[in-house]
Amino acid sequence: MCRLCWTVLMLLLLAIVGAAYKFGIRGSTAPAEDGRLAILLTDGERARVLSEMRAFLVAVQAIAEAAANDKPGDAAAAARKVGMAAQRGVPVALMAKLPLEFKRLGLSTHRAFDQLALDAEQLGDRDHTLNQLAKLMRNCVGCHAAYRLGVRGVADRPRSQG
Repeated sequence: MCRLCWTVLMLLLLAIVGAAYKFGIRGSTAPAEDGRLAILLTDGERARVLSEMRAFLVAVQAIAEAAANDKPGDAAAAARKVGMAAQRGVPVALMAKLPLEFKRLGLSTHRAFDQLALDAEQLGDRDHTLNQLAKLMRNCVGCHAAYRLGVRGVADRPRSQG
């Protein structure tokens, strides 16, 4: 093959590797003033992610209440609403902006809710459900400790999220 062909091939390969790193691993991020990593999104994308987080919180409350009242079926139903099925339909453009570890935490959280639902139905063990919920909440705490959501704007400055 000619030298020009190899050069073009290598440049294309480097571009593909760079894009894979940017969109698959790093995402659209910037350091935040509070030490966390800001994920820079559009207003609509930010609203979607926050809506998912609120759904997690609603499910956590419903699961805790169901466990307190010894209603494993209610705990399972609440958990299933935010399991893996809930993450379907997330736009590819949004997924590309999320750093790899954020995606891992999110998928792990959806899977943990599915497992909690399955165990609550099959075992009906309130203590087991509460232990699963406590473990699952570590994902939430860890994510909020590491990330914040920012809005891509004029200067790409993160907007407070909490």
